Amino acid sequence: MRTTRELRQRRHARLRKRLSGTPERPRVAVSRSRRHISAQIIDDVAGRTLVAVSSVEPSLREVAGGNVAGAQALGAVLAERARQANISAVVFDRGGYDYHGRVAAFAEALRAGGLEF
Repeated sequence: MRTTRELRQRRHARLRKRLSGTPERPRVAVSRSRRHISAQIIDDVAGRTLVAVSSVEPSLREVAGGNVAGAQALGAVLAERARQANISAVVFDRGGYDYHGRVAAFAEALRAGGLEF
């Protein structure tokens, strides 16, 4: 019997076969746990993280956390940081997680912040 983690990793591997970040459209990789959520904007061609945000950052601990409101706040912060880095279009990598709850709220906050995907 496979664990939940193994199943998620298999789903993520299937997604990553067709998703890749380029310098023009980097990849937004979302990772979540029960208490926290984090995301990175990655250029897979160069193998570099361009922008990152996490709910464990000291400045975001009070605002962001393991709920939908925290994911929305984190999405707004990442969209702002992406705008400062001159990134306007991205590819969304949900990391094998279902697109609902915190992951969907995070994506909608990115869209509201001006990122196109």
